[in-house]
Amino acid sequence: MYPQSVELVSECFIKPSPFPEKAKQPFHLGPFDLAMLSVHYIQKGLLFKKPAVTNDQENPVEVLVQKLKDSLSVTLGHFYPLAGRLATKKEESPHSYVVFIDCVNSPGARFVQSKVDLTISDILSPTYVPLVVQSFFDHDRAINHDGHKVSLLTVQVTELKDGVFIGCSLNHSVVDGTSYWHFFNTLSEVFMKDIGEFSEISRPPNHERWFPNGYGPFFNLPFTHTDQFISRHDAPELKERIFHFSAAALARIKAKANAKCKNENITISSLQALSALMWRCMTRVRGLPQDKITGCKLAMNNRSRFHPPLSQNYFGNCIQTVRATTTAGNLLANDFEWAALQLHKAVAEHDGKALSKFVADWLKSPSVYQLGQFFDPCSVMMGSSPRFDMYGNEFGLGKAVAILSGYANKFDGKVTLYPGQKGGGSMDLEICLPPQFMTAFECDEEFLDGLNLSS
Repeated sequence: MYPQSVELVSECFIKPSPFPEKAKQPFHLGPFDLAMLSVHYIQKGLLFKKPAVTNDQENPVEVLVQKLKDSLSVTLGHFYPLAGRLATKKEESPHSYVVFIDCVNSPGARFVQSKVDLTISDILSPTYVPLVVQSFFDHDRAINHDGHKVSLLTVQVTELKDGVFIGCSLNHSVVDGTSYWHFFNTLSEVFMKDIGEFSEISRPPNHERWFPNGYGPFFNLPFTHTDQFISRHDAPELKERIFHFSAAALARIKAKANAKCKNENITISSLQALSALMWRCMTRVRGLPQDKITGCKLAMNNRSRFHPPLSQNYFGNCIQTVRATTTAGNLLANDFEWAALQLHKAVAEHDGKALSKFVADWLKSPSVYQLGQFFDPCSVMMGSSPRFDMYGNEFGLGKAVAILSGYANKFDGKVTLYPGQKGGGSMDLEICLPPQFMTAFECDEEFLDGLNLSS
């Protein structure tokens, strides 16, 4: 039986080096950031083989840890908001409730070193991801609003018998997936290239905040107390398993989805086709009533949808979800190609006009997403992206053997997308379902038909 926690070796706080002059000013949050205040942190990390020990070398893990600390300090010089804390300024007359990042009154980002008496095989060989992986991350069950009292970023290095896990817990009100991996990629770059203070990095983050015309830099939220917009969400018992789809399997699934679209000038993407497969199979194994509404949500990066578009180096949140819906009976009565087309239409309709409407509606009635309400057990949510450069982060350890995530943002029907460890355009899917549904899902004929193509 696996231990449910790891042994803490050391901890400290890391500040930016150098400390930027602009970090002395409040760092403002926009609508997409504030909407995430009641959502969990992002918890993602990479599992590596442990470096070999040579006779004339210090403990290689200790060397790695010290260099990571130094690299983190330099990286924070560029990503300075991650070393801050959330702060709220409230006034009664006139009413004012403003949440922002204070980079001055903060001890910095947290750095944790830990160890566990397990091997890489102990982590990757079981059918389901073992619960001990959740202890490889800080901020267990924390929501973003907790960033008032805890670090916005923690880097945790966990030593295994034959491996090293480097994981980050990052406040989701400060970054989305694009900015998360931008930071992670830069940390690896600084480490690998020995980039020092005042030196250039390949992709400087853009800290110029986006605000709707006539608004900002402060957004006054219509609240007087945290009880009005903060809630805690505990996931039900879930099984978590990672499935591999090869490039060949994805190409066949995509071709099948597009078979009926040849004369309509429509191209359904691999991701849309794969999402349709997940949606149909999960709906089937859940045994939903035919008239029950079911949906499939896709996380969308809005940077390119603005006019003019925002840089992909824009630092912050710039995401929404788009959703295709129908009844369970209608989804399963129609074929796979029909489901894929519904998702394609939902994505196509998420244009600049739709984005502007969302922002206008939010400004009229600012709201904060609630995990317990935002995700329902009759739907599927496709998160993250196989386009993020995850395996390019090596830290002198070679290519990682796996990507793993923590407890955060897990619920019935959550699918997290990673680039395949084998490369070549493959994808790895981290799927979360309650035990009884996971058992049925693993035996679903339509799912197996798609999965067998990857063998």
